[in-house]
Amino acid sequence: MEETYMQPKKVLITGVSQRQVNFDYTMRELGELARADNLEVVGDVRQNIDQANHATYFGKGKVQEIKERAVAEDADIILINDELSPSQIRNLEKELGISILDRTQLILEIFASRAKTKEAQLQVAIAEAKYQLPRLHPSENKLDQQGGGGTANRGAGETQLELDRRLIEKRITKLKAELAKIDQQQLVQRRQRTKNAIPVVALVGYTNAGKSTTMNRILQRLNPDTPEKQVFEKDMLFATLDTSVREIVLPNQQKFLLSDTVGFVTKLPHHLIQAFKSTLAEAASADLLIHVVDYSDPNYLDMMETTQETLESLNIKDIPVIEAYNKADLKPDTRYPEVDGNQIVYSARDEVAIDALIALINKQLFEQYPTLDFLVPYTEGQAVSYLSDRANITKQSYEEDGTLIRAQINPDLLGPVKKFVQA
Repeated sequence: MEETYMQPKKVLITGVSQRQVNFDYTMRELGELARADNLEVVGDVRQNIDQANHATYFGKGKVQEIKERAVAEDADIILINDELSPSQIRNLEKELGISILDRTQLILEIFASRAKTKEAQLQVAIAEAKYQLPRLHPSENKLDQQGGGGTANRGAGETQLELDRRLIEKRITKLKAELAKIDQQQLVQRRQRTKNAIPVVALVGYTNAGKSTTMNRILQRLNPDTPEKQVFEKDMLFATLDTSVREIVLPNQQKFLLSDTVGFVTKLPHHLIQAFKSTLAEAASADLLIHVVDYSDPNYLDMMETTQETLESLNIKDIPVIEAYNKADLKPDTRYPEVDGNQIVYSARDEVAIDALIALINKQLFEQYPTLDFLVPYTEGQAVSYLSDRANITKQSYEEDGTLIRAQINPDLLGPVKKFVQA
């Protein structure tokens, strides 16, 4: 029995083109999402029509074709490439006699299985509840199935339906209140970072583009003695949902915080985007975004567009961006690393390429900082320590009146040492 339970369920992936320019790509991606949810794809059925059927999503003939194909392939689930209405799901299940899973449900399942932190679990629970709310139906309530076809019984079913709705709405309110507490704690942390004038760099991009790998390789190059700071990485869609923030110290002693955010995907459910607003707040408050792109994927331009649209929907804009074209080693005849302005072609698995990315980050973040001369009296040793910890010291000598230091420093950090600046 246990072995049977562990066997992946078989799914038939299906979709309607509806004039989607990137339809073939979204169907291929649907298969990847299915595999990420430990489902076995046994077939692919498509219908090329301009608009989905309001009642059954597919046309009548295609529904029959899917039914026959599902029997032939011994499929357990029909997976749909769009979010269906509650009535479309009910009608299709009635016609096909098999479970229906739409794209939104699939993504929610993946997110629910991958959420590790309390914050991510709350975010997914809110999205699931919002998805469930309009899909409640009297036929699913026990009070609606107690026998008899009279008006009294229908009223009981409707009463139960309203009760179920109120319970879900109360649950959403409770979950949002819990999430708001975590959001407040993180807001305090972000304000403290701002106070300390530590720049924030956020990795954003499509799921499985290599954000976590990039973060780990930067950590390995600059903080090799801290393997415990490595984040989880795997060649899989949505391998991790939890935002990780790490402090990075450059060789010139400049510091910044690097955050790895949740990845995006085509047709990412609206409720999920809204629920993960707090997670993406790291990107919204960043000083610099690194848009990591899987350059080896033939659809990388579509992926970039999806990322840009998702960021704009969250009002994340007007932040400097490095366009980081990753996985160049998997794209034939591609030279890397290649840097052109704010763009870099690289491989996260190549040390020279990672060094080039680090140099580009350093340039984008700190190039505008002024270089100043400080004459620090020998009795003010703490000021020298302050500069050593927070500035890029390029020259230091010992003069009659004190230590002469030339350093590049964030103007916001000048306060404690401003009196030592030489005119």
